[in-house]
Formats: sequence, C-alpha cells, structure tokens
Amino acid sequence: MADKPAGLLSVPGRGDHKQASVLSYLRDLFGSAFDVHRLDLDTSGLILLARVPSAQTDLAKQFASRTVSKTYNALVRGVMESSAGEIDLPIGRDWNERPRRRIDHEAGKPSRTVWWLEAQGLRNAHLRLQPVTGRTHQLRLHLASIGHPILGDRLYDSAYAQGRLNLHASSLAFTHPETGKPMQFLSAAPFALL
Repeated sequence: MADKPAGLLSVPGRGDHKQASVLSYLRDLFGSAFDVHRLDLDTSGLILLARVPSAQTDLAKQFASRTVSKTYNALVRGVMESSAGEIDLPIGRDWNERPRRRIDHEAGKPSRTVWWLEAQGLRNAHLRLQPVTGRTHQLRLHLASIGHPILGDRLYDSAYAQGRLNLHASSLAFTHPETGKPMQFLSAAPFALL
C-alpha cells in the first residue's frame, strides 16, 4: 500500500522523462513490487501494489470481481440538488482529444459511480465517491457530465484555473491474499474539505 501524491505517475510511462513513479520508487526501495491498480497522475491517495506475483494475481482478481471497496473524497463545483446519487453513464475514448475520455452511449463501456454529499458550500460541494466500475477518468468525467466538475480538473472543468485536482483516494478495503483477513486503509485528503 502506498499513499501517492498528486503529480506522480502510478507506473513508469513511455520515455526516459516519465520513469519516476510509485512503482519505480518502491522497486528501488524493496526490490520487487507489482502494480495492482492505478490512479491518474493528478489524483492523490491510496494505491495498492503487491510484493510477489501470486499476490498481484489474487488482488487483481479481487478488483475484477469488484470485491475491493474504494472511496474517494472530492471537491466539486456547484450546489448539489440532492444528498446522494448514482451516475450510470458509459465511458469511451475521445480519440480526437487524448488523453480525455467521453460519454459514449454507442461504444462506451458500462460505468457506474455512487456519490454522497458530505458538505455543501456556497459554490462548491464536498462529495464522497465510490466507483462501482473502474474506468480511466471515471470519477472526473462522470461528475463533469452532470455539471459538477472536480475543482482543479484541467481536462474536464471548463472553468479550470491553476491548482491541483481535488480528488483523493481516501479508503481502500480488500482481502489479504495470503491470510484471507479483511484489510482497510485510510488516508486523509491533502486539500481542505468543506
């Protein structure tokens, strides 16, 4: 388990200038590390890695079967109309605007996000988010598509101004691959919540 800062890749990218990542740092420290899931470059928070290939396989199966519970905190633009909701919109690639994704009702993959209002400010809201599926940019795109982009989102917030993406992976629960015991990790958001 690692607590990734915003601006650091989860795994190395293409090219010598994109080698700094959570995975490469942990391999330097511990010798072996294997990625299980990833967070966007701009997202901070909990990321799960494995020390041995068998654990990576087991944890990947848990993600695929949706038995891993992930919770995020986000600050979004606007006033929410209710205290909770669900966004069920298919996500596909936006080939003309890479790396962006888009809502695609014809070729997109099913994508579902559940959200709860934690606090409402005058112009922004603090939400707790739970992705049911795990598509690239899912939380960012889903919230932007309902008119509540995440503050600091340079890809999906048309009113983007300087600043970090206010999205943090704050809770991760899974079954330990060797002991079978339930595990839960928590991480506080590094930005001010309402």
